[in-house]
Amino acid sequence: MTAKDCILSRRSIRKFTDQPVDHELLESIVATASYAPSWKNTQIVRYIAVEGGLKDRIAGECTTAFPNNGRIIEGAPVLIAVTVIKNRCGYERDGSFTTPRKDTWQMFDAGIASQTFCLAAHEAGLGSVIMGIFDREKAETLLELSSDRELVALIPVGYPAEEPAAPRRKDVSELITFQ
Repeated sequence: MTAKDCILSRRSIRKFTDQPVDHELLESIVATASYAPSWKNTQIVRYIAVEGGLKDRIAGECTTAFPNNGRIIEGAPVLIAVTVIKNRCGYERDGSFTTPRKDTWQMFDAGIASQTFCLAAHEAGLGSVIMGIFDREKAETLLELSSDRELVALIPVGYPAEEPAAPRRKDVSELITFQ
């Protein structure tokens, strides 16, 4: 599969088979995702693979704002919690900010890493969907995250039980201008 084929064929998957995902396969996907670019090569993204009772607790207790996310998480064999190490991305060594964007660069790095993870998972035959609507503080407590880490996204992962069609895309003329 070429990079273009992978990008064009990847879809957000919200229904999964009950086939478990091998831990070595997840490690291989994370090894690939580790090549995602990051601010000054800080590599702040960390992944937590959540299974079993803890996964179900996150599904039940952290998705009341959008209950469908809870159902999706419950149906996935594994949930990847995408976290970042705080106070590294966007900073100079002396602690000052490099740009007026200050520390918001960590979200950019987390987004790149999340999409790279999902593309690597797709190439390996797995489906995924990146979620942003959840009770972050509650999930961080359940995950027992240290104070130097922040939960950024949740990614249910598993073998797809659906093949959604590609949604309509905007015309390129709406997406690019030349000056």
